[in-house]
Amino acid sequence: MPRWTKLTLQILSALLGLFLIVFIALAIYVNLNKKELLVSITAALNKNLDGNMTIGGMDPTLLKSFPGVSLLLTDVELRDKQWQRHQHTLLKAKKFNISLNTLAMLKGTIQIKKIDIEDASIYLYTDTNGYSNTAVFKKKTDTAETGESGMSTELKRFSLTKVSFKVDNQKGNKLFDFAISNLSGKIDYPSTGWHARFKLKTKVNSFAFNTKKGSFIKDKEIEGPFSVFYNDKSDMITVEENRLKIGDGNFRVAGKFYFAPDPVTFTLNIKADQIHWKQANSLLLPKVRTKLGKFDFEKPLDVNCDIVGNLGGGGDPSIRVATIVKNNTLTTPGGKITKCSFNGSFTNNQYQGRGFNDANSAIKLYQFTGDFEGIPFQVDTAAINNFDRPVATGVIRSNFNIERLNEVIGDDLLKFEKGTARVNLHYKADMVDLQLNKPYVQGTVIIDDASINYVPRNLQFKNTSISLHFTEKDLLIKNLKLQSGKSVVLMEGTVKNFLNLYYNAPEKILLSWQVRSPQIHLGEFFGFLGARKTVAKKRKKSGSFSDNLAAAFEKSNVDLDLRLDKVYYNKFLATDAQANLYLSQSGMALKNVKINHAGGSLKLNGTLTQKGQNNLFALNANISKVDIKAFFRAFNNFGLTTLTSENLKGFLFAKTNLKGVITDRGTLQKNSIYGNVIFDLKRGELNNFDPILNVAKFAFPLRNLNNITFSNLNGKFDLKGNRITINPMQISSSVLNMDIAGIYSFTQGTHIALDIPLRNPKKDKLIEDAAERREKRMRGLVLRIVAVDGEDGKIKLKWNKDKK
Repeated sequence: MPRWTKLTLQILSALLGLFLIVFIALAIYVNLNKKELLVSITAALNKNLDGNMTIGGMDPTLLKSFPGVSLLLTDVELRDKQWQRHQHTLLKAKKFNISLNTLAMLKGTIQIKKIDIEDASIYLYTDTNGYSNTAVFKKKTDTAETGESGMSTELKRFSLTKVSFKVDNQKGNKLFDFAISNLSGKIDYPSTGWHARFKLKTKVNSFAFNTKKGSFIKDKEIEGPFSVFYNDKSDMITVEENRLKIGDGNFRVAGKFYFAPDPVTFTLNIKADQIHWKQANSLLLPKVRTKLGKFDFEKPLDVNCDIVGNLGGGGDPSIRVATIVKNNTLTTPGGKITKCSFNGSFTNNQYQGRGFNDANSAIKLYQFTGDFEGIPFQVDTAAINNFDRPVATGVIRSNFNIERLNEVIGDDLLKFEKGTARVNLHYKADMVDLQLNKPYVQGTVIIDDASINYVPRNLQFKNTSISLHFTEKDLLIKNLKLQSGKSVVLMEGTVKNFLNLYYNAPEKILLSWQVRSPQIHLGEFFGFLGARKTVAKKRKKSGSFSDNLAAAFEKSNVDLDLRLDKVYYNKFLATDAQANLYLSQSGMALKNVKINHAGGSLKLNGTLTQKGQNNLFALNANISKVDIKAFFRAFNNFGLTTLTSENLKGFLFAKTNLKGVITDRGTLQKNSIYGNVIFDLKRGELNNFDPILNVAKFAFPLRNLNNITFSNLNGKFDLKGNRITINPMQISSSVLNMDIAGIYSFTQGTHIALDIPLRNPKKDKLIEDAAERREKRMRGLVLRIVAVDGEDGKIKLKWNKDKK
């Protein structure tokens, strides 16, 4: 071995031996002077305390911090001067290990370089008046003033193991409670203050800025490194951005804490890259977590959150959250929104000066786009304001194939087969259970070239177009075109106070229509005669929108002002029809109906009451100068079999007051009509009428009764179900006079008395005096005949034995 090497080893050995001797001497010194050291250490630890720290015992642990000296303090407690009043101990540690500077001890001073706390609780308490047990850390007078020297508590390293750390602010209703598994690090002391670097693993029992609302990140684990700076000049702590694991998510956290002026204020910035919605939601307040748990995103999100507040009694902090969603799938209580994109933000300080609270909170989604049930939509800014009473607002735009509505409202009310819709609506709605409730809208909905089936009444419409204009209060319906079969209807309408009634009193809705049509076939609208059919619901889920829409259709009232060029009903044709038609849940009312038919006109008023498949009607009509032949043909002879349109000619004037039953297929129920008919037939003819021809065979064989003309024929019929009462009526014709009275029955019970003078009325034309003609009318031989039911169901004539 070279000589210089031996010399070096000898020197090092000597130094090491000397060091060991000194170290052993220190160990002996510590053991021999435990009481004095305990007093010195206690004094060192109490140096800058405005309270009292007590130490139950002390034992040296020399090898723990070799070459330094370590002491294990047991049963350490730290209390402020007001402890007797509030009974909250700031520090209670079973094991409190401190490391001392060896060289400082040789100089006769105590310098603590490291503290390890184990199995301890740290409780920072503030009462309702604002007093805190952290007052124990208030600085005393400087050492220059007191003359104290020789003790330093400048820490270099520290660790906490199995420590409960709690900040309980009763004044501010704040509670931060951590179960620290391990916290270890070191502190450097640059000229500006200090710099701490440490690693933390803890469980969060409470992170409540307002205990009345609950805790964030409750029962979650936090693990990761921290780098913290303190600046003496600005009295500020800066937490550099660090990557932390919180629960199952990865976050980047940074912050600042300002200690002057009091109270301590802070700002926190929390970023999450690609975090799943359920993970993020699990970190929120219980009330918010419950509500937002009904939502979910298929893909993870990037989230940025800023929290600004104070640790005093200043209430909730300011919270701002921002996120960007691109081409995601959003699951909501109302269904799924695919291709979902938006820039979203949340704040609890929407309006400056109104506080950080639910009432001043808002969510805004900018450039919100997506597909709902295959319907694409866009909302420039969707907002939810005031979380105490949430209100949603926005402007929604959409352009889609109208068949997609079948998935939204179901096909049990309106079934769409083709067509397009354009929507531009500004909406405002209360939020109930995170769903829009009774939205109020302004804007337009335009539908083109649609085929629609109104299922409850089985009404089919094709080539339909409509323009809906929602104003602040009313609904204006423009450019509505309906085509059903051969019928074409052009309509415009108004509903006053629409949305208010739509949600709250649909039975009070009155839809006022202006209806124009070149032609209508009434048979294509028989669905309005029957009651609304109840159809089993087939939609996947029932929604309030569908239910409200169905209720509006079922309960609303409709007032129609009709102007129709042509109206067809079986063989009936009317022109230039005008009417006011009122539809309600129970039926309809006809007012001021005017139509032209068969060369004349009809005016009528009436009602129709729906009773299942049968409908009760009441009708008052005035008929003026109507071709009776065409009139009878149009209405299938009104159920008569003996007297038909083939037997009649002339112009009818009549007044009717009738009640009866019409089926939901538009046919009269047999034997259901009651009322009366007062008629006047001018320039009338009776052709080939069998009952008259039967009389002529034996009474007037030489007269031609195939064609009987009347200058004027009037009378009154009373209708009672299956019977028609013919009030006494005089018939004066070209070839025959007769008096008729009696009952005509559609079943059994016909009994019509006919008094027929045999004299030829042609001779009476020569008499100019009307009174004289009436006097001679029944002179001479008069046949007293009665028409009754025969055994074969036909009318039979026989002598009327009741008369002479």
